[in-house]
Amino acid sequence: MIHRHLAATAILLGMFLNLPGCAVSRGQETVGAYIDDAAITTSVKARFFEDKNVAGSSISVETLNGTVMLSGFAKSASERESAESIARAVKGVKAVRNEIAVRP
Repeated sequence: MIHRHLAATAILLGMFLNLPGCAVSRGQETVGAYIDDAAITTSVKARFFEDKNVAGSSISVETLNGTVMLSGFAKSASERESAESIARAVKGVKAVRNEIAVRP
């Protein structure tokens, strides 16, 4: 019975680690850190889509060890700043790298 449980857990873990849209580097220490980073990324993206001042579909979000990197395009400096502010407010975020370009 224990072997079946371990096998099922390993299969599920393997499936989770292959989800698209989640960036993991070899330097990431634990599966727990990976899961935390995926939750942060999901939360930031969800908040972008909830906020009428940020075009969530134009901004990419990647998280590694609690550091969120934002990239893509904003319509204004205000939108760029709002996106960074939203990301910083998400629980678990340690730092934000804002690489969002403002379209002329």
